[in-house]
Amino acid sequence: MSNEGASVWVVDDDRSVRFVLATALSDAGYDVSGFDSADAALSALGSRPVPQLLFTDVRMPGDDGLVLLEKIKQAHPQLPVVVMSAYTDVASTAGAFRGGAHEFLSKPFDLDEAVELAARVLGERAEAAADLPPEVEPAGDVLVGDSPAMRQLFRAIGRLAQAPLTVLITGETGTGKELVARALHRESPRSRQPFVALNTAAIPAELLESELFGHEAGAFTGAARRHIGRFEQAHGGTLFLDEIGDMPASLQTRLLRVLAEGEFFRVGGRELIRVDVRVIAATHQDLETLVQEGRFRADLLHRLDVVRLRLPPLRERRGDVPALAERFLHEAADRFAAPPKRFSRPATDRLLAHDWPGNVRELENLCWRLAALAPADTITGSDLDGMLQSTGPASADWDAVLKAWARDQLAAGTADLHAKARERFDHALLEAALEHTGGRRTEAATRLGLGRNTVTRKLGTSRRPRRT
Repeated sequence: MSNEGASVWVVDDDRSVRFVLATALSDAGYDVSGFDSADAALSALGSRPVPQLLFTDVRMPGDDGLVLLEKIKQAHPQLPVVVMSAYTDVASTAGAFRGGAHEFLSKPFDLDEAVELAARVLGERAEAAADLPPEVEPAGDVLVGDSPAMRQLFRAIGRLAQAPLTVLITGETGTGKELVARALHRESPRSRQPFVALNTAAIPAELLESELFGHEAGAFTGAARRHIGRFEQAHGGTLFLDEIGDMPASLQTRLLRVLAEGEFFRVGGRELIRVDVRVIAATHQDLETLVQEGRFRADLLHRLDVVRLRLPPLRERRGDVPALAERFLHEAADRFAAPPKRFSRPATDRLLAHDWPGNVRELENLCWRLAALAPADTITGSDLDGMLQSTGPASADWDAVLKAWARDQLAAGTADLHAKARERFDHALLEAALEHTGGRRTEAATRLGLGRNTVTRKLGTSRRPRRT
């Protein structure tokens, strides 16, 4: 990836040094701006786009380069800073790296080496940025639900977002655990800083250490350049570790140290890296059982489980299915640049009766398939044939679905629940029969064992057109 045109700032009170370095970088294709003091650079940061790389001298009138480094890292932790100095004593170099300097350049320096250093640093930055999630969250990256369980979860997120506590999110696969983590980050004081996610089960064990903590050039075969790990990428923000139960035992020890001390070494490195990161972990596994089996450290569980949030499976909040389905259909319509489809009542009833073993993810995938494949604007029950597989007793045993619905309604304080349940029962049964018979009421009444007048009366002012 070419870095030509990248914005580079040079801060040095020595006009000659500033001029020759800026000229060399400009000749290499960079967009260079020069400043004679830390104050001038900080003032420009308030009114101009943040550069992609900054060179700064240490000893300057007013705020020195290390003060500038500290202020920049507070406001823009991901901006790489190269510190330059004719004083290469331990205090100067240690102070620079402790403050977050990316590299230290000793004066006098060869201009070709400085340009090569800029290319290397910008290349590393581009590589690290490619590992980060997009800055703009997708439109569907919002939790949806009005069931009592979700309302309780929303209240917990609201309280926890402001507290700098480690959170453990539990729930079945596909329930949306990362959405909870993103909501905690989005509503927290860290919202302007990075949100970095890593699925520990998706990375080979031999590479996971480098992904988490980074590595130095030459740390192992193939490590041609320094790699910034996820902890450093998330500095000042939030690190989400999904499927934490699959983390190898050797890395559990290293993670425990970071959680306890906020510091670590890159693989193959000697520089102690300090980070300020809020860790949110998630798992679909029973970590207490893993501890008993010796597969997960008890002390690490205690560090992660400061606050636990349980995300209910979709079958425990069936009342949220219609709203979720509608949202997914609208998102698909936006993507396809087409009018959104909608579910008929019989189709919605089938969604409510389904057990959703794949949870919200299964429902989302289904809606996208229907948005692309259903022939009409209204999705009927027949459109779902072959798409919803039976999931065993829970989907066949409809009274379990009714019980779940009743629990939600009782918790919500719904009045006249028996009458409402009877009305919904009659409507669902009659709609299913009419759909099966193509809208012929006489045949539907016969199949249900009812009189035709009874069917007509129960349907009342149904909006569905009928044929006799």
